[in-house]
Amino acid sequence: MKLTNYFLLTAILLLLFPKNIVSQAVVVADIDQQLFSKYAEQIAPYQSEPMENILEQTALFFLGTPYVASTLDKNMEEQLVVNMHELDCFTFVENVLALSSTARHDNLSMEYFMEKLTEIRYRKSQLTDYASRLHYTSDWMYENEKNGLLQNISEELSGVKETKRINFMSNHQTAYKQLASDEAMLAKIAQQEDIINNRGGFYYLPKEQIAKQAKDIPHMAIVGFVTAIDGLDTTHVGFAYRKKNGELGFIHASSVQMEVVIDTMSLSDYCLSQKNCKGIIVARVL
Repeated sequence: MKLTNYFLLTAILLLLFPKNIVSQAVVVADIDQQLFSKYAEQIAPYQSEPMENILEQTALFFLGTPYVASTLDKNMEEQLVVNMHELDCFTFVENVLALSSTARHDNLSMEYFMEKLTEIRYRKSQLTDYASRLHYTSDWMYENEKNGLLQNISEELSGVKETKRINFMSNHQTAYKQLASDEAMLAKIAQQEDIINNRGGFYYLPKEQIAKQAKDIPHMAIVGFVTAIDGLDTTHVGFAYRKKNGELGFIHASSVQMEVVIDTMSLSDYCLSQKNCKGIIVARVL
């Protein structure tokens, strides 16, 4: 990927940024700076509208953006990767949330966007190493609820508690290049998994109940698709999306359609059609 005066840009950003990312390089390409400028222009008329509207317009901005997996893991060293032109399901959600938060702020700038992205992506808003990234969806929602960005409403939607142990990463060391030969980093990941497990589980709405509760799931709420796979909390994320006909669908970066789409299936039907899907975690964006 061609970077714009990469080292010069990094030096400038290190001067501008708060201490939460000052020790790490920032990876940002020409195309992403251009996309941010385009986004800032398109979102300007909506900045004073409710957050739900800003989230919707931001998500729609990415329709058709190619799905590309593992864009955060190209380098062994953990860096703040700003990639708006290639998205997986999770970076789609993170980018939409960070951009929408930026649009609600007086400072609609690339620098503030990257500060918000760091706050959303890393534990305690601090980028230090691979283990500081919020890898598990339930943990990501927990931390961002503490930050005041989200409200997990799964329990109030008549959700049930999932209490299985979360340990997929530590049990599949060789599947992650940052862990494959780094025992110290593996230990850090395992330690964080213990912290997650000591919370006593998380609530989710069973897939058989989604249609019944659909009217109470907010438009543009973040949804995590809970999996039956051992050691893992979710396998997919997106946004609940109320279609014009009233049906509750969802907008997501699809690994099947290989781009960001408003899915043709309802949220309920999609989950029911997935063998390993047990239901959804639902978080309202504040």
